[in-house]
Amino acid sequence: MGEASIWHGAIVLIFIVLPIVLPIVLKLCGVGAKRIMMKNHVTGQLKSGFYGYSWTYLLFGFWVPLIRGELGVAALHLLFSLVTMGLWQLIVSFLYNKQYTNRLIEKGFRFSETLEKNQLAAASVGVDLAIHQGHAAQA
Repeated sequence: MGEASIWHGAIVLIFIVLPIVLPIVLKLCGVGAKRIMMKNHVTGQLKSGFYGYSWTYLLFGFWVPLIRGELGVAALHLLFSLVTMGLWQLIVSFLYNKQYTNRLIEKGFRFSETLEKNQLAAASVGVDLAIHQGHAAQA
């Protein structure tokens, strides 16, 4: 009977405590998504862009693009998550924020934070900041 309680404790730790505590600890250590404000200079609309690992996507999957208003992306992500039995969600959590921010850039949004934050975000999502700023100036 003593062994069952040890295994029960291990299961509780691995499947309940760790998934809740680990993201919080890593976030406090600076691991995870970073927010960058973006502005569409044509419409004046402001949105938050993100870069870095997405704990939110890991935990909530297709709900993230659905809540951000990307219905088509959410439908595809739901389909891929079902087909791969959740493996898709694990892999895409490394990619989703970069893809989302790049889609905002394609829609005319530009980084609108300090130069240092803009440079860090641009490097993370693979955007040439000089070209990025040039498009903002033309808009």
